[in-house]
Amino acid sequence: MAKMITLTLPHRLGAAEARRRLETGLEQMAGQIPGGDAARFTQSWTGDVLNFSAQAMGQAITGAVTVMEDHVRLDVALPGMLGMVAGKIKAELEKRGLQLLA
Repeated sequence: MAKMITLTLPHRLGAAEARRRLETGLEQMAGQIPGGDAARFTQSWTGDVLNFSAQAMGQAITGAVTVMEDHVRLDVALPGMLGMVAGKIKAELEKRGLQLLA
């Protein structure tokens, strides 16, 4: 069963600029996942929601990013063993997400 992580990241960029930064930054972040495979990172936008999937340590990670005028909501499903380190992953995602939106 997957462990869910939810983050709310505030920003002052407006929705359009936040989306632009996410479009370029998430793919780069996916390539930095330990044991990850950047070639297996996919993303697709539906309105202001980015759905994505990535591979890490042979497991599929899925999630969605919802962009709003003053914050971004990130929901990520961590399967199996990755769920056991959800706290560390959440802290790293928060740190990198805030840097991306700074």
